[in-house]
Amino acid sequence: MTTTSGTSATSAANPVAAAANKKNSNSTTEASDRFLKLLVTQMKNQDPLNPMDNAQVTSQMAQINTVTGIDKLNTTITTMSNNMSQMQMMQGAVLVGHAVMIEGNKLAVDASTGKASGGYELAANAASVNIDILDAAGNKVGNVTAAGKGAGRQDFEWTAPKGTSTSGLTFKVTATSKGKSSEATPLMTDMVDAVSTANGSLTLELRNSGSTAYSKVLAVS
Repeated sequence: MTTTSGTSATSAANPVAAAANKKNSNSTTEASDRFLKLLVTQMKNQDPLNPMDNAQVTSQMAQINTVTGIDKLNTTITTMSNNMSQMQMMQGAVLVGHAVMIEGNKLAVDASTGKASGGYELAANAASVNIDILDAAGNKVGNVTAAGKGAGRQDFEWTAPKGTSTSGLTFKVTATSKGKSSEATPLMTDMVDAVSTANGSLTLELRNSGSTAYSKVLAVS
C-alpha cells in the first residue's frame, strides 16, 4: 500500500500553491547561501590586525535567520489558507440541493404541493402577527395570521389558491404588541444550486437570490 504524505496531497490538490511554495523555498535557500558565502569571504579577507567584531557577525546571522523565519511562516500561512479554502469548498458542496434561510421577503411556491414557507424574526413578544402575501405587482393575494408569538425566529406556511400566479411573490410581516407595532424582520427560504469560493470566502448560488455569502445563512434544512 502506498501512503501519500500531507505535502504531496496538498500539491496534487493545488499545484499552483505547491509551485509557489517551492519557489519561495528555493528563494529563501538561495538567499541564505549567498549570505553565508559573503560572510565566509568577508572573514577570509578581514584584516588580521582589525578582525571583525563578534557582535557584528552575530547581528548579521540573526538578521538572515529572521528573514528566513518570516519567509517560512508566510509559506506555512499560505498553505494553511489554501487547505482551509479546500475544506470550506467541500463543506459548502454538501449544501447543494438543500434549502437555506436568509434575510429577505421572497416567497417560492412548491409546484408539487402548492405550498410556500417563510419566516420572520421578532425583536420582542408579539400579541398578533399578520403576514400579507403580495403578487409581482404588489397586490395582496393571500394572508396568514398568528397570535401569541414569542421573540425570536418564527416560521409560517401558506397554500396558494388555485389559479394564483406564483411568479414574483413576496410577503410583508406586521407584528403588534399592546396596540403598538413591533419590529419584525422577514426571512425567506431558498434553494442552493451551487457553491463557489472567492478570496477565501464561500459563496452560495441560490435559486431565487443569486450569489449570496455563506455568512448570511441563518439556517439549513
